[in-house]
This record gives sequence, C-alpha cells and structure tokens, in this order.
Amino acid sequence: MQVIMETIFDVAYLVAVITLGAIMCVRSGGNRGFRLFGIMAVVLGCGDAFHLVPRVYSLLTGTMDANAAALGFGTLVTSVTMTIFYVMFYHFMQLRYKLVAKKPLTIAVYALAAARIALCLFPQNDWLSADAPWSWGIYRNIPFVILGALLICLIFKEAKKREDKPFRLAWLAIALSFTFYIPVVLFADAVPIIGMLMLPKTICYMWLVLTGFGEFRRIRK
Repeated sequence: MQVIMETIFDVAYLVAVITLGAIMCVRSGGNRGFRLFGIMAVVLGCGDAFHLVPRVYSLLTGTMDANAAALGFGTLVTSVTMTIFYVMFYHFMQLRYKLVAKKPLTIAVYALAAARIALCLFPQNDWLSADAPWSWGIYRNIPFVILGALLICLIFKEAKKREDKPFRLAWLAIALSFTFYIPVVLFADAVPIIGMLMLPKTICYMWLVLTGFGEFRRIRK
C-alpha cells in the first residue's frame, strides 16, 4: 500500500509542478516575474524527476538496491536543480519587490549557491554508491541551509513590509521544507523511516508553486 501511495504522490507532484510551470511560461506574456516563476517550477519538476522516476520504478519492481547508481545520480541532479530553484526564487522576489539595491545579498546568494553546487560535484560524494559517505551529505548542505535562511529572512521581511498577502507565508513554506529536509540528511541513514519526511518537504515545494500560480491567475483575470 505504501508503494502505491508514494508512487501516486510522486507522479502527481511531477505532473502538477511541470504543468503549472509550463502554463505560466507560455501565458506570462510580458510579465518577466511570472515567466521566471514558470521556468523555476519547470526546473524544479524536471530536476526532481531525475530522482523520483528511478525511485518509482525501483519501488514498483523491488529493485532499490540494484538501482543505487541511478538513484544516486538522480539525487545529484536534484541537489543542483534545487539550488538553482532557490536562486531563481530570489530573483523572482527581486522583481516582485523591486529590490534593485541588494547587491551584497545577491553576491551572498550566488556565492552560497556556487559553493553548494561545487561541493555536490566533488567525487568524494560517491553519488553512484549505495553507501555514499554521510559526512559529505553534511558538507554540501551547509551552504544550502544558509542560503535557505537568507531567503526566509528576506521574504518574511519584504512580504510583511509590503503587505504582500499572496506570498505572506512563502517564508514558512521554505522554513518547513528545510525543517523536514535536515533530519533526513542527518539521520536517514541510521533510521530509514525518517526518509519519509521528504514527502511533507515535497508538499512545501508544491505549496510554493501553487502560491505563485494562484497569484498568476489572479493577475491574468
């Protein structure tokens, strides 16, 4: 039953995120912000597909161990695209709030993203192994968590200051996604059931995409 439910959830998530993102890209017209948001959603969905499609196949066929390399490579791709997703989300917020004088913050965002991606590409991660080193899971996520914290603070401050009701809880969605993600990084190898926290983490990403799509539809009316 768990296999069927997780499969349905993963497929529904991928289809929904990529479809909503594509709609925003195609119908954004001259709105740069929503075109960027649409691309961001497509990047998120396509990146996650590299991990979720092999996972669904492995769950349905009972070949999780045999597909360790495909799952590991998918996790690498997802790690990179998640980072790009947050950089693009930062630029979306720049456009939405007209944050033209935030050069130090922009430099910090790009530096942290570059550090995260660089750490993901180190061979010591041993992505294709079923026993990838736990320590490198910590190293590569340090700049990622800091990046998330910067965005949480930025969105909380700007949405509150500008009374941006559609995105007033976007900071919470990001905060919760990291709250669910961090225990997986730290403890999932020792306690596999903790890996189930990736499901509510994924719901948080869906929450963000639906927030953007809802605002897109409101403006388009």
